[in-house]
Amino acid sequence: MIDSLKTFLAVAASGNFSEVARQQDVAVSSVTRKVDALEAELGTPLFHRSSRRIHLTDAGEQFVPRARTILSEIAAARDALHQLDDLPRGPLTVAAPTVFGRRHVVPAVASFMHQYPGVEVDLHLSDQVIDLAEQGVDVAIRIGVLPDSDLQATLLAPVRLVTCASPAYLARAGRPASPMDLLQHECISVATPPAPSFIWRYAGVNRNQPLAVRGRFRTDDKDGMLQAALGGLGVLHIATWVVSDHLRDGSLVALFPHELTAPPADGLPGIHAVRAPGRGRSQRARLFMAHLRAAIGEPAWWDQVPAAAPEAIPA
Repeated sequence: MIDSLKTFLAVAASGNFSEVARQQDVAVSSVTRKVDALEAELGTPLFHRSSRRIHLTDAGEQFVPRARTILSEIAAARDALHQLDDLPRGPLTVAAPTVFGRRHVVPAVASFMHQYPGVEVDLHLSDQVIDLAEQGVDVAIRIGVLPDSDLQATLLAPVRLVTCASPAYLARAGRPASPMDLLQHECISVATPPAPSFIWRYAGVNRNQPLAVRGRFRTDDKDGMLQAALGGLGVLHIATWVVSDHLRDGSLVALFPHELTAPPADGLPGIHAVRAPGRGRSQRARLFMAHLRAAIGEPAWWDQVPAAAPEAIPA
């Protein structure tokens, strides 16, 4: 019954038996049998089926929230039994932005699972903001200014920005002495306007408004920006969590070292871990949020980047 309920909710979300079969790595007939068995148990059809599409019946629409509640209650009961030995066990679902997740969440998940071998983690990487309750997510990582909500949030780190470029670019184009000099440089920017208001903005420069920088290369992908900067295409203004390793090994040079030591500017977004209150997996969620916070450190390890020596920066 539990498996049938999970399959029903998956089909209700995707509207496609084949897609659910692909996700579960089973035959389409297996998915169909589970839904058929659930409909037989309930004594009513849950889906209208045709050769072109599948959609919920009225009974199916009413059953979706009940099915979620049933599964949540079962998970809560399982958690209560697991907590008898004080060791967290069972599944934990985590969602994170793609680039941040690959760089910083996956290593934290690995160390968390080594520490708690009874925990299973489903990690979803996407730049879409999801509804935690609707998607069954226990912990989500969000970068930005959090709107008012009932989500319980932990600040993992503030966002700190750094202006950087490759030694090859600086040898060819020269090193800007001040942010205003960036107007004469190739700058790697966001392809889809408007760019975030804090990008290319410097305290006390241009009346604290973003500089109207230009460049021949634009992209909406942070990894794309990073690779372009490493390839010498221009100057990059980006979060330290993206480029800290390259600042350490010298493949990128911080142009204005005070950015690495000054307090984070006002108005910048933060990196938060959020969870919905009342979910049955709250113990594992709290433990993981604390683990992630400790793994990042205070200040965040990616902000602890030594400034390059002046002789290492091309004039």
